[in-house]
Amino acid sequence: MNTLVFLRENIPWLSAGVLLTFLSSFGQTFFISIFAGEIRTEFGLSHGEWGGIYTLGTTASAILMVWSGALTDRFRARALGAIVLIFLTLACFFMAANHAVWLLPFVIFSLRFTGQGMTSHIAMVAMSRWFIATRGKALSVATLGFAVGEAALPLVFVALMLIYDWRSLWMLAGIVALLGIPLLLLLLRQERTPHMMASLDQALGMQAQHWTRNQTLRHFLFWFMVPALLGPGAFNTAFFFHQVHFAEVKAMTHVELVAMFPFYTAVSIGAMVLSGWALDKLGTARLIPYFQVPMVAAFFIFAFANSNLTMLLGFFFLGLTTGANSTLPNAFWAEFYGTRNLGSIKAMAAAVMVFGSAIGPGITGLGIDLGLGIEAQYLIIAGYFIITSVMMRIGIARARPLLAMAT
Repeated sequence: MNTLVFLRENIPWLSAGVLLTFLSSFGQTFFISIFAGEIRTEFGLSHGEWGGIYTLGTTASAILMVWSGALTDRFRARALGAIVLIFLTLACFFMAANHAVWLLPFVIFSLRFTGQGMTSHIAMVAMSRWFIATRGKALSVATLGFAVGEAALPLVFVALMLIYDWRSLWMLAGIVALLGIPLLLLLLRQERTPHMMASLDQALGMQAQHWTRNQTLRHFLFWFMVPALLGPGAFNTAFFFHQVHFAEVKAMTHVELVAMFPFYTAVSIGAMVLSGWALDKLGTARLIPYFQVPMVAAFFIFAFANSNLTMLLGFFFLGLTTGANSTLPNAFWAEFYGTRNLGSIKAMAAAVMVFGSAIGPGITGLGIDLGLGIEAQYLIIAGYFIITSVMMRIGIARARPLLAMAT
């Protein structure tokens, strides 16, 4: 299908996906970490203590995602999305109003669960389910919301913090999330599977069947993928979580560092579009074993970067995997396990990813407190992504014959 025709005929559904992924920004680490310095100062927290609170709240959200994510198999994105955005609004207001350190884990839980967890989960499940033959294109378009949020929000809110109190900016975030509700309802007023796409029941997985969540958990491929699911969530999150500290280590101002984010976002958008096109042509099986290789280069470069040029090179490789991570894993679950129970299966994957984003800041924050520098940690992280790439290659090689039975 011609890309312009595809966009024109499906713009309401695609726009709803972009809206949800953009609004999920308010629960994403790259946004919350903008305020890390202010939060640590106000509540008197060390890097490890702040990372521990973040880990606790995010872990709780990961646990809840195991069950709540399955709601996408039972309820329409229109209704469920509106409800989740209401709670995301309240979570932003909670952050703005909270003055008690013991409530911080609950604040983080509410932001991570409603933003990073459910809002993005609803968008990705909807795109994977509504679109079959053009799933890659749909995921690429919908995840533009992530890219826009990563590019624009840090610059805007860091600049606004020079003028306004950080708490008032969380109120602003809540208002934006609230305004997204009527727009979502408008875009999905005729929510349905697009008529030009294949029916839901025809999107079978391995062995020509729709897998249940329990069957998926007992299958070897799921466990070969778990380290790869954990990795970006853990260490991409850790990178942005400690952005203020990383800027200090590299003798940069925070504004200088976030000024590089649009370049990173531009690269991730390019990688996202390219990976979406490639997976429609080649399938995820040929692509997914290699999509984390650029992370090896990224963290190796960040460990030794001593100039703006080398920092940008690190962001280039980080953006390659970030863009591909927006499309390939989401398409993977539908392609290998079918779409009938996609919400509950992907909820498990999302829980693993969210758990990764919980432990990443905590582990790296503890390392900083114990004297293991962030640069040394990045070398270890580079080695981790070598392991995940090897495991994916082995798992996919064993599973591809089973996938062939569905065609």
